[in-house]
Amino acid sequence: MKLALCNEVIREKDFAEQCAFAAALGYQALELAPFTVASEPSTIDAKACAEMRRIAAQEGIEICGLHWLLVAPPGLSLNGPDEAARRHTIDVMARLIAICADLGGQYLVHGSPAQRSVAADDDPKVAWQRAVDSFRAVAADAEAAGVTYCVEPLGPAETNFINRIEEAVALIEEIDSPAFKTMIDTKAVAGSEAETAEALIERWVPRGMIAHVQFNDQNRRGPGQGEMKFAGIIRALRRTGYDGTIAMEPFDYVPDGAAAAARAIGYVQGLLEATGE
Repeated sequence: MKLALCNEVIREKDFAEQCAFAAALGYQALELAPFTVASEPSTIDAKACAEMRRIAAQEGIEICGLHWLLVAPPGLSLNGPDEAARRHTIDVMARLIAICADLGGQYLVHGSPAQRSVAADDDPKVAWQRAVDSFRAVAADAEAAGVTYCVEPLGPAETNFINRIEEAVALIEEIDSPAFKTMIDTKAVAGSEAETAEALIERWVPRGMIAHVQFNDQNRRGPGQGEMKFAGIIRALRRTGYDGTIAMEPFDYVPDGAAAAARAIGYVQGLLEATGE
């Protein structure tokens, strides 16, 4: 399993410094939030991607994927009633898929809770169908680009659309594309699922539904900075043959981003060693 750092944790550094710092800590990859690179992420061109890829390689690290996809620009919505906004959002999603491939990434994590929540006066069934149509529209792009597009279940405090992995699986089965999957975010699991992360891994990884994992504590800090225990989660990932990326994604940086990044990888590397066969 590859360990990655979500780059916004150290976004005060320039990109080269982010790569060098993460590599020095022992991370094998950066998971990139596009809004940290450009205020209009869909305008990141192939030349910029090639340069970022060169810098990462020079620093001994790779760019494994993208997350926080629809933070910018404002006004994006994949399932809202504004058809022009939805079409624009699909265009942005398709462009981000191309950017991910140009960066050498393998996956995209679609969290973006505000841009997928269903308005109180909207029909949930109609909004579901709009989401299906939107994700289906970009699934072929993901297939062609050789990347996996992951819808991320998030807790009800963040969004009212796709809170549990079972709901994400229903969406995956309806879209029916090998490039469209879901993922596990440990903070979200703690806030929305009846089952433990271990049970969900045992249930869904063997079915090929889980393409990515993010580690964070329910208290919004990094793994090892709260009450959540991750050894059992790592054992479950090992038992089910998961061989993808584990990305560290704290939101509350204590005492700061750099220290949180260091604490997270030290904790998880220790667990990987302790639980290894």
